[in-house]
Amino acid sequence: MNALELLENLNLLDEHERIEAKRASEVGKSVLETVCAFANEPGLGGGWIVLGAVREDLALFPSYDVEGIANPDKTTTDLATQCREVFNVPIRVDISTEHIHDKNVVIVFVPEAQPQDKPVFFKAQGLPKGALRRIGSTDQRCTEDDMAVFYQGRQQESFDASVVQDATLEDISKEAIADYRQSRAEVNPDAEELRWSDNDLLQALGCLRVTNGSAQLKPTVAGLILFGTPQALRRCFPMTRVDYIRVPGREWVPDPDSRFDTIELRDPLFRLIRRAQAAVLDDLPKGFGLGEGELQRQEKPVIPLRVIREALVNALMHRSYRSHSPVQIIRYANRLEIRNPGFSLKSPEHLGDPGSQPRNPKIAAVLHETRFAETKGSGIRVMRESMELAGLTPPLFESDRSNDQFVARYLFHHFLGTEDIAWLARFKDMHLSDDDAKALVFVREAGAIDNATYRELNKVDPLTASGALRKLRDSNLLTQKGRGSATYYIPTDRLRIQNGTLYSNPRSLSSELDGLSSELEGLSSEFPVEDKERRALLAGLPGDLAERVGALGQRKPPEAVRAVVLDLCRLRHWRAEELASLLRRNPEYVKQNYLRPLLKEGNLAMTNPDEPNDPQQAYRAA
Repeated sequence: MNALELLENLNLLDEHERIEAKRASEVGKSVLETVCAFANEPGLGGGWIVLGAVREDLALFPSYDVEGIANPDKTTTDLATQCREVFNVPIRVDISTEHIHDKNVVIVFVPEAQPQDKPVFFKAQGLPKGALRRIGSTDQRCTEDDMAVFYQGRQQESFDASVVQDATLEDISKEAIADYRQSRAEVNPDAEELRWSDNDLLQALGCLRVTNGSAQLKPTVAGLILFGTPQALRRCFPMTRVDYIRVPGREWVPDPDSRFDTIELRDPLFRLIRRAQAAVLDDLPKGFGLGEGELQRQEKPVIPLRVIREALVNALMHRSYRSHSPVQIIRYANRLEIRNPGFSLKSPEHLGDPGSQPRNPKIAAVLHETRFAETKGSGIRVMRESMELAGLTPPLFESDRSNDQFVARYLFHHFLGTEDIAWLARFKDMHLSDDDAKALVFVREAGAIDNATYRELNKVDPLTASGALRKLRDSNLLTQKGRGSATYYIPTDRLRIQNGTLYSNPRSLSSELDGLSSELEGLSSEFPVEDKERRALLAGLPGDLAERVGALGQRKPPEAVRAVVLDLCRLRHWRAEELASLLRRNPEYVKQNYLRPLLKEGNLAMTNPDEPNDPQQAYRAA
């Protein structure tokens, strides 16, 4: 990037993990520390330093201007000299001088050091104090744990190929080996390795190795993760498990008296993937329909099965097994969230591009040859395409380098459906673009949005995303929180509405908004459309029944709501959409949680049972 592009980036995004601005009238300790951090940070690919730019500290939002460098030739010479002399290895930086507004600006690109040269550190300070890493927009001194990462990076073998010293052949599960053989035979029944003995097979897979100075075979990390007994996994990797957590609501621990339910899963990897998938599928909301030519209804999870499988395999295949932390699968009321230790080795901007960078190549190879996973980098792309085909919000991915964590979020929300269009019509005076509308709908469901999420939703570059979010902030729709690379936005009071998961068919936003806006013009502003429909339905109910319906809140137990639904259906026939308007709930939610159980119990009947998907289908008391 040139100086103008870097300055624009700073004004939109503030300093972040790849760009730092310095006043720097002379080359001092601060500049050299940033050089050291950029050179050391694994997978970052280096970073830029802008010398001669200054941040207006009194400004509420990032504001960088050019102060200039009085003697750029001396500055560049001093910097090149010190980068060659003060570190344990010479750092060859790319330095150029540019002119902005008749002022000199020095642009420095620091390349990432080769693995065999890390850690780069100040010779005068030694290790670990003299080495730094780039964490977010800051330069952080390294710890002993950071040293382990650097030294491991020098080795040709990956961590999953290393031997587990206190493990033996007794820690390998015969059942897990049989599971692998069966999975491999389903893909290729003529595979040569199926004829080998168990020990030969495990050695070929990199799961057993001969230790130095001994002829004894020892399990590797990959060997235990793929084929270890539950007892061995608990002993050697006590926190390397999967936690399936059910949270009541949309926020983490919203009620301290009723926090969450947790299922802890610990098994060899093939069985662990299947158990985790079963736990998720058993708990997700489901839709049902009757396909053409079929006699029985089919239930499908709201998130496609292919997406769930890819998400779980990605989390377990790419997680950091150095980290003594579990993979967390958190099921909120409106989304599924998967958190695994280990940031993405691929830049977030390139997730979904061809090519894979596996953290655990031995594990990845075994999952690939049993068709559990691809090694071509196609998993992210497949999930995005599957969610889009299902009409759902695209999955959101967050790689957090500072916390060494990767987070994937899958909303249950069908994107830009009829109810979204009606809600967005309230902001028709804002002249929202389609991209901005998608962002607001996402904030409505998820509660917050950042630059990376906006980019993923709308497939735009970082500068476009940042500018759009600031525009929504300036329009009093979003409130900015955080600073620099940690900036995110939450809804303002104007944007806050009653939460509810939506299930509608996707539609074209622009055409729907145009048609809906003209209809809304003639309505009283005192009551939105849904309230007028509800008031008309309430007016036709007996007084006591209307009072019971009016007393129903959003958090009423399902049994209580079903009792009211049954009494309503004793009064007359009701379509699901009418009941949804009356109960202030989503039609699909009404079908799944109230109508379907009552039908199963025999308390309700369909008016047209021969065509369950009839658009005019209604329900009556049996």
